[in-house]
Parts: sequence; C-alpha cells; structure tokens
Amino acid sequence: MTSLSSASIALQGASNFRDVGGYLNTQGRRVRRGQVFRSDHLAGLKGEDVVRLQSLGIGHSLDFRGVNECAATPYAIPGVERVALTIEPTVIARMQALVAQGVVPTTEETVDLMRETYRDFVNHNAATFGRFLKHLLEKPTPQVFHCTAGKDRTGFAAALLLSALEVDRATIEHDYLLTNQLYKRDARLEGQGHPHVMKVLWQVQPEFLHAAFDTVDAQHGGMREYLHGAIGLSPQELAELQRLLLEA
Repeated sequence: MTSLSSASIALQGASNFRDVGGYLNTQGRRVRRGQVFRSDHLAGLKGEDVVRLQSLGIGHSLDFRGVNECAATPYAIPGVERVALTIEPTVIARMQALVAQGVVPTTEETVDLMRETYRDFVNHNAATFGRFLKHLLEKPTPQVFHCTAGKDRTGFAAALLLSALEVDRATIEHDYLLTNQLYKRDARLEGQGHPHVMKVLWQVQPEFLHAAFDTVDAQHGGMREYLHGAIGLSPQELAELQRLLLEA
C-alpha cells in the first residue's frame, strides 16, 4: 500500500486532497502517480494552492456536487476546466425530511441512511460514474475529482476507479478510510444537527462502502459485469483505462 504521507498533498484551502496512484493491483502492477487526484471541494483554494495544482499539470476538475452546493461555493481555477458530474446529496434531504417531522434518527438509523445512499450510487447514479471514468479516458492529462467533503460520492468514484484498475478491496477500503484522517470538517457547509447524527454523516465507515460492493455483487453479478453493464465501459475501454493508469 502507498503510505498516507506519500498520498496526501497539503493545501491551504482544501483538505482530503490526495493522489489516487501508488497502489499495487492484484497483478502486481502499480497505479500511476500524478495522474488522478481526489479532494474535498476546491472553492477555498489560496493562491499558492492554485500554483500547486498548476505544477501538478491538472487540467480538469470533475465536480460531483449538487446544484445548490455548487451555487453556494462556486469556484474557477485558471487553467483548470470544471466538469459538472451532478449527483444531488440525497441523504441530507432525507435527514431534513425526518427532522421536519420531529424525528431524530438514531446512530444506527443514520448509518442505514448512509448505506442506502451508497446503494443508490450503484443503482441510480451509474451513468454519472460512467461519465467520470470515460472522462479519464478521453482527457488523459492529470485530473482531480471531488464533491463537498471528498468522502461519499468521491469515495465511491475512487473505489470504482481502483476496482477498474484491479486493486483489491482491502486496499480500496484503506484508501476510502483515509478520509477520516484527512478531511477537515467545516461547520458552515455541514449545517446544524444532533452530534451523533453529524458524526455519522461527516465521517466514513466500512459499512457504507460494503453496502455498495454488496449491491454490485448481488444485483449486478460482480464488479466486471457492473463496469461493462450499468457503468457502460466496453472491454476495450476498460483495457485502455488500465493501459493509461497502470505502470507497465
């Protein structure tokens, strides 16, 4: 596994920014470094952060945030084209609906909502995640993808990409859980809520990712079938993605 120190890139105005590369896959091939990065939102970048992104050669930012999230914290980075891959934060809407009814969900009910969110990623957002992978194919220059916290939509996108590159699930889970060390919570974006609920919503747990993988296996016949089916990558596109993003 790549280490936390080699993967993480410190920025002044963003957290959870790291290189997806460095991991070994099941064939002993290493994911290329310096090609694909993940982050939380990029609306708070400082001047020196922009210089750092430019030094990394990043030409595109793939933004999974919903419409209202983008409107609340817009950004424009010189030399970086923002690509909207909109996935609305449905778990927040469900939580708000419960609160409006006077219901305070328990920790376990909140975890169940998060599991449902990840099942939705698999079954209802496959086309968007497919566009994400195809954009990496079509624009083979360094890119960064993100949502608001870089934890759920971004976490599943990273898991999907690493799965396509034949990285094993234990390593993918390791990468996923790094968010709990790297994400710096921002109360202005999180809103107010009961502490036990907010703790679940703004961290990641293995159960969330397992819900997605279990859905892929049980309802789609496994990861390869999911990539070729709902995600929409042809065998040739998958092979080309591996050629681009795996060291020889």
